Amino acid sequence: MESVRLTIFASGSAGNAAYLETSGARLLIDCGISAKRIREGLLSLDRTPERLDGILITHEHSDHIRGLRVFAAKLGIPVYCNRHTSAEIHRIHDTKFNFRIIETGCDFQVGDLTVDTFSVPHDAIDPIGFVLHAPAAQIGFLTDMGHGTRLVADRVKDTEVLLLETNHDVEMLNNDPRRSWALKQRIMSRHGHLSNEGAAEFLEQLAHNRLEHIFCAHLSRDCNTPKLAKTEITQKLVQIGLPKVNVHLTSQSILSPTLEIFGNKTQILTEKTVATPSIAL
Repeated sequence: MESVRLTIFASGSAGNAAYLETSGARLLIDCGISAKRIREGLLSLDRTPERLDGILITHEHSDHIRGLRVFAAKLGIPVYCNRHTSAEIHRIHDTKFNFRIIETGCDFQVGDLTVDTFSVPHDAIDPIGFVLHAPAAQIGFLTDMGHGTRLVADRVKDTEVLLLETNHDVEMLNNDPRRSWALKQRIMSRHGHLSNEGAAEFLEQLAHNRLEHIFCAHLSRDCNTPKLAKTEITQKLVQIGLPKVNVHLTSQSILSPTLEIFGNKTQILTEKTVATPSIAL
């Protein structure tokens, strides 16, 4: 039976990385934490970096590419991103990568995965989101964006699993004494980051009956709390008639439990079961 597994290694302003595995593909989505942490994360799943088929990059900000130079360049792992992002990565890291250039808005294939790409509103050079079409499920990644658009909603409307940015609580951000007014304005702009409230409102456009799991992503450590993010999303799901959708939290420092979807079944794998998969590698 076909299966897909998703583990969030880290999600937040200090670094982002996720691992997705099917019977025919093993991918990182973003590489914004240290190579050491990524290797440790893979080893905790009984996997090795050398078996990766590629790394998908959403955009060039440091919390999404920090580990690339040591991790990807050294091992020659294919790096999938659009041309503008590849140029920025090369400028920032000044090293040679095994780039596989993709065109924003088009799809491409990695093993048994079809990857859809689409533009998202964020203050990077050419930021994109992904929908990964695996045999067992469709998984959407919306980690950094300032507001929801009709295009984005249309692209992710059939996903069973969605990683959705819930970056900040508006009141907490406004009252934060450590951030300048200019920075607050950038974060709250239409090309900044989705608040809890903004993410909940966007759900009204994209939520559907096949949606099973939402991961609250990219939480600010200073201007949000896991409880606030989860409560906002959960309440919105109840309001729109989808109370059975599972809402998960992500962490900047702790690996999420692995989500496995196979057939019509879903389970959260413990450390004892995650290393003994029912799928071929």
